[in-house]
Amino acid sequence: MVSTRRDELLRALPYARRYARALTGSQPQGDLLVAESLREMLSSHDSSLPPRHGLYNWVTRRFDSGISTLPSMVDGLSSKQRQLLLLTSLEEVTVEDAAPIVGLPLPEATAQLNDARERLRAASATDVLIIEDEPIIAMDIEELVEGCGHRVVGVASTEADAVRIAQDTKPGLILADINLGAGGDGTSAVSRILKHHYAPVIFVTAYPERLLTGETVEPAFVITKPFEPLTLAIATYQAVSGGIDLQ
Repeated sequence: MVSTRRDELLRALPYARRYARALTGSQPQGDLLVAESLREMLSSHDSSLPPRHGLYNWVTRRFDSGISTLPSMVDGLSSKQRQLLLLTSLEEVTVEDAAPIVGLPLPEATAQLNDARERLRAASATDVLIIEDEPIIAMDIEELVEGCGHRVVGVASTEADAVRIAQDTKPGLILADINLGAGGDGTSAVSRILKHHYAPVIFVTAYPERLLTGETVEPAFVITKPFEPLTLAIATYQAVSGGIDLQ
């Protein structure tokens, strides 16, 4: 039983990192939050939630303890609303399961989540550079981004195009695929861009666990292909607004 729980926690780690990074807006802060939460979870012997949900819960509790006032309103959304949005969309947890993770009764969690979704449309718009080598996928992403109220300033299919467009447009957000086929590498393109222009970055990949090992410099925001429009809207909102800093 102990071995099974340990294996489940190990499988849950990449997803807890994704949640914590998106919540804090930072890979180092997010990964530290997960490491501290895992230690506390293992020492508490609390098994009231399944391992993955339990780890989300400890991450949420430690995050909340670092915020001076709860709920803290940032751009119209409280921290609880952000947590619910990230859990139900990015992590694909049902609201029934997300409610105990964030420590709210189900009716309140449902009401907070519905209100948060309505407020997303009021988020500040920004200029978005899309890095994607598949034309049909790029068109779909462009439509989704514009549907979120943002402006697409360029679509790059190669690493070289991405760097050039970023230099010309200075985007407020970069949405990048990892694998650009013969056109290069999305992570390399982003690294080159960030040397001269800072912008939050969302990586899109079919294999998120490969970018969530916690062993190297990795992105703060990762969403999984294929994704729903709401997932992109939430990740974009969180990336642009910069998360909520821990004390």
